[in-house]
Amino acid sequence: MKDKLVSYFIVGLVLFNLLTISNLIFPFQVYGSTKLEISNPFGAAISFESKAAILDNMTSHNVTVNDISVAYKQMGNPEDKPIILITGASSTMDMWNPLLLEALIEANYKVIIFENRGVGESTAGTKEFSIDQFTNDTVGLINALKINKTDVLGWSMGGFIAQQLALTNPDRVGNLILYATSCGGLNDRPTPPEIIAIDKNTSMSQSEKMQKLAPMFFAPARWFEDHPNYQTYFPIPVEYPIPQQIHQKQLNASTTWEGTCSTLSNITQPTLIIVGNNDDPAPDSLTLAEGIPGSWLIRIGDAGHALMYQHPDEFNKLVLTFLTINKG
Repeated sequence: MKDKLVSYFIVGLVLFNLLTISNLIFPFQVYGSTKLEISNPFGAAISFESKAAILDNMTSHNVTVNDISVAYKQMGNPEDKPIILITGASSTMDMWNPLLLEALIEANYKVIIFENRGVGESTAGTKEFSIDQFTNDTVGLINALKINKTDVLGWSMGGFIAQQLALTNPDRVGNLILYATSCGGLNDRPTPPEIIAIDKNTSMSQSEKMQKLAPMFFAPARWFEDHPNYQTYFPIPVEYPIPQQIHQKQLNASTTWEGTCSTLSNITQPTLIIVGNNDDPAPDSLTLAEGIPGSWLIRIGDAGHALMYQHPDEFNKLVLTFLTINKG
C-alpha cells in the first residue's frame, strides 16, 4: 500500500516540478464576508490557459475549522445544489480542471473547492495528519458553510476522504464520485516496480526523474508523446510545489489508513467510480464497484491518473450524466 501510494504522490509532484470514450463498463448557505465571484467566472474565457489563469487568480476565502484555517473557493449560483471537490495528495485546489468546474456550474451546481490542511493557503494546524482528520476537516467546512447535504467528488487521496465522509456522515453526502482511487488498506496492489526504481534512484537528477515519471501520470506513454503541449490541458498553480514536509505527512496519512474495503457495502449513496484503464488504481476500481451496492463503474481507455485532463469532454459528460440521473 505504501509503495503504491508513492506513485500517486511522486508522479503528481513530478508534473508541477517539470513545468519550473473508448472503453466503458457500466454496471443554507453562508459565504463569508467578502463578495464571491460571479456565477460563472470562466464564461468570457476561450482557451484552457485563460480559464486556468482565472481559477488560479480567483480570490480565495477562509473559515476556521478545528485547529486550522481552511482556504476555499466557491462559484456558481448560491441557490444551486452544492458539490464539493476534494483534491488528491500534494494538490492545490487550483489544480482542478477549470473545464470541469465550468461544466458543473453550467449544469446548475454551486461548486466548492478547497485545500486540505497544510496545502496552499490552508494552515497545517497542530493535529496529526490522517484520513480521519482530513474527513473531520471536510465536515467542518461543510458545517461552516451551513450546507445541509452536498454531492462529493474525490480524486485519488481525495477519494479516500470522500469514502470516509460517506461512511461516517451518510446524511451529509448526496451523490458520491470516486475518481482514480481505491478502498485503500492492505488490499491495494503494489506500485509497479519501475516507478519505485525511478523514485529511489539517487544517481538520477530530479529533472531526469520528472521526465521519466510524467508520462506515467498521463498514461499510456504514447498519449503523452502525442500531446506534448501540456499548457493547453494542464493547469500550473502558483502555490506549487507544496512543502516536502506536508507531502510526507499526507503520504504517511494515506499509507496508515485502514481503508474501507471491508465496509464498502455500507456506502448507500449513488456512487460513480471513474478511472483510466492505464491508471494504477484501475484494477482496484473493481473492488470498489463490487463492494458498493448499485455503483457505476466507468473506465476510459488511453487514460491514466490525469484522466480529467486527458479526456475532459468524456470525463465531464460522464460525471454530469451520473449527477443528472441521480439529481433527486
